[in-house]
Amino acid sequence: MNFPFYIARRYLFSKKSHNAINVISAISVCGVALATLALVCTLSVFNGFQDLVASFFTAFDPELKITAAQGKVFDGQDPAVRQLRNWPEVAVFSESVEDNAMVQYQDRQAMVVIKGVEDNFDRLTPIDSILFGRGEPLLHDEVANYAIPGIQLLSTLGTSIRFLDPLEVYAPKRGAKVNLANPAASFTTGSLFSSGLVFAVNQEKYDASYILTSISFARRLFQYTTEVSSIGLKLQPGTDTDALQRRIQQAIGHKYKVENRYEQQADTYRIMEIEKLISYLFLTFILAVACFNVIGSLSMLIIDKRDDVVTLRNLGASDRQITRIFLFEGRMISFFGAFAGIVLGLLLCWLQQTYGLISLGDSGAFVVDAYPVSVHATDVVLVFVTVLVVGFLSVWYPVRYLSKRLLDKRQ
Repeated sequence: MNFPFYIARRYLFSKKSHNAINVISAISVCGVALATLALVCTLSVFNGFQDLVASFFTAFDPELKITAAQGKVFDGQDPAVRQLRNWPEVAVFSESVEDNAMVQYQDRQAMVVIKGVEDNFDRLTPIDSILFGRGEPLLHDEVANYAIPGIQLLSTLGTSIRFLDPLEVYAPKRGAKVNLANPAASFTTGSLFSSGLVFAVNQEKYDASYILTSISFARRLFQYTTEVSSIGLKLQPGTDTDALQRRIQQAIGHKYKVENRYEQQADTYRIMEIEKLISYLFLTFILAVACFNVIGSLSMLIIDKRDDVVTLRNLGASDRQITRIFLFEGRMISFFGAFAGIVLGLLLCWLQQTYGLISLGDSGAFVVDAYPVSVHATDVVLVFVTVLVVGFLSVWYPVRYLSKRLLDKRQ
């Protein structure tokens, strides 16, 4: 066994001549453990919120989405894109047209995003999971077009789920100048009737401004023929999404963008990643402060073991070996603190997942009742490595300095 490590292990677990050193050593381990626990739990809660947000977007966003690299629309009849319908990995191929418009219900108006989709949209995404009301997700029939609005938009328009009067939709004509004598002539109009359904994504971006309707209505409103804003793809079960995304990008060229669900909501996830990073940096700083307890414990241990240092030198131990004894002591304190903190953090995360110990507030006021938690193995490894690195670096210089002074006095 490594000689310095053996002596350091004996020092860590043996009783010291002063009980205060034992107490301070225990406090050092607890301090590192608590900082580690805080890191594990905080990062896991951020992961839980990310997974929660992803579950909302999953019901509205396709697995892969094809859009124009430049401009708002592209030709949906492009052979390079149409060929994807026949790929064995593609289960559903669905076009959509999306643009801004104004809606009016009785005397209330609102700016909205009209999203026209094909009839297979309910097979492209699990939209049924976020629909509320009574009725079928019908977007058009022989006589009328129907709307499925976001739930917050109903409040803005002052109507219930099943509104009696149709929604009047206005969109500016493409390339037309506003006729001040007759402004209405500069807009295309249409009417949308109630489908008896609304959707709730629990994201204001969608719930407060989006209206789902048929793609034929959207094309007529925005004066398009074969143009589409995007094409959504649902993949066969077991398909490697990342690999297929790269293949599709190579097949259709760089005038199109192929995005997965995370890339479709890049801004939201980037903000959450930044918040997670800032929390990690703050907690790492707190961890560094906690490591000062380790320095104090080692300082007292070095003073307590002055006689042992003389004995070890007389037995042939080199100054480097004696210094490494106390370095190993500090590293073991960091290691045991990190190990204990990770075990306790994982236990606390499991209890939160299972029993929801810490709630978000009044029941029903939030989407979930308790803080969501999702433990990622990469985060656990990151925390463990961070604690060891910070712990090792924090004791390196103080131990070498104190050991050198002690050794110099004994010469």
